[in-house]
Amino acid sequence: MNVEQSILPLIPILVSLLAIPLIIFTGEKNPNLREFWSVLAGVIKFAVVVSMLPAVLAGKTLEFELFKLFPGIEVKFRADALGMLFALGASFLWIITTFYSIGYMRGHNEKNQTRYFACFAAALSTTMGVAFSANLFTMFLFYEGLTFVTYPLVAHHETDEAKQGARKYAIYLIGAAKIFLVAAIVITYMIAGTLEFQKGGIFTEAVRHAYSAVLGVVFLMYIYGFAKAAVMPLHGWLPAAMVAPTPVSALLHAVAVVKTGVFTVLRVIFFVYGTDFLKELSTTNIALFMAAFTITVASMIALTRDNIKARLAYSTVSQLSYIILGGLLLTYHGMLGGIIHISNHALAKITLFFCAGSLYVCAHKTEVSQLDGIAKKMPWTMAAFTIGALGMIGVPLVGGFITKWYLLMGALDRGSIGIVAVLLLSSLLNAGYFLPIVYRAYFKNFDESHTHGHEIRENPFMATTLTITAILSIISGIYPDLIINLAKEVLK
Repeated sequence: MNVEQSILPLIPILVSLLAIPLIIFTGEKNPNLREFWSVLAGVIKFAVVVSMLPAVLAGKTLEFELFKLFPGIEVKFRADALGMLFALGASFLWIITTFYSIGYMRGHNEKNQTRYFACFAAALSTTMGVAFSANLFTMFLFYEGLTFVTYPLVAHHETDEAKQGARKYAIYLIGAAKIFLVAAIVITYMIAGTLEFQKGGIFTEAVRHAYSAVLGVVFLMYIYGFAKAAVMPLHGWLPAAMVAPTPVSALLHAVAVVKTGVFTVLRVIFFVYGTDFLKELSTTNIALFMAAFTITVASMIALTRDNIKARLAYSTVSQLSYIILGGLLLTYHGMLGGIIHISNHALAKITLFFCAGSLYVCAHKTEVSQLDGIAKKMPWTMAAFTIGALGMIGVPLVGGFITKWYLLMGALDRGSIGIVAVLLLSSLLNAGYFLPIVYRAYFKNFDESHTHGHEIRENPFMATTLTITAILSIISGIYPDLIINLAKEVLK
């Protein structure tokens, strides 16, 4: 490994942490300045991440050790290809989501906006910490930190429903980490003597042979310990978190929380176990089956939901398992498809949640059954929604098509007709719960009586940001080279 010592992987974590006191200090006295700090921190963070990109694409790994607790247990950061792919998307989309949040929070006259932007900044710091962790110990600290700093965002409205949803969110994620994840990390350290990520895995040949059965069980503990990945049956927190404001849902379901879940699973697959070892473990097939099961069942549940955000939530549960399934196929094309879906899903899904928020703020629409003819009143929102939906379905020229193409190739390389069938069925189900929304919006008549005298007009902040992410979804489908090159660097 071509390792270079550099403080750069630490800086994106610190940037938004330093913005938090500035956001709180300006607070309600000067909302424009408060939001300026959020935007500025986002721009600086993204610029620092981009500055590391040439070195990573050239095959270098940038490392920085903050301090060491015990031999093999350090707080240490590393910028490599997998971390860069995650960090690039998260840091860029934070900028977009901040602008969107300004339109949403002001347009809906939300309370506690200062707390909202402060927690948002903390969430992005912990997300960067996960992206640039050099070992399991550091990754665990930031993974858990993300749960705690996003709890106030889920409970933002402070209603009984919001508190109940936030409680479920915390119980699932913290409970799974305590029951499965801590034990898995401790056992890993006891067996391997290190928690440092290594290409090809950290277990020696002798350890693999001696502890094969134990490590097979521990692998499943990782899959469910990282409950942010929402593999069934530990998925219930995700629909419950829909009580949060829509920009938070976009953060949870496209950028930070759920992507942290699947990202950490990929870290374990590629840098703790290694693909060669996983091919020997029978529990790999169990995990693969659960991912395929989640893809199918979550899509079926999405078909039954009339609430827009609930439908999107179950769509997210399904789509996350594409990433895990790709990693677990253990074929080159399958793993490539799983890795690039981190970015492709983020762009399409954040677009869809932005559209849901726009429909809520500008038209007071929350249900699919209320969207008849809405495209005539909100053309930008529904055009972007259509692009995001096509990405989820996997239609050519949108990023999601690239993902599904590689996943299908990976399933065929593996000779798994069952996985091919799951992928094709899930695409049909995606079409089944997205296309009726598009049809209603464009081909049914708008009922003026449902406006209750309210003039429907798109919010400029929201319309601009959702248009940008929709365009980026198309660009990622037509020019996917950057994402694919980073993914290939992971698999070298």
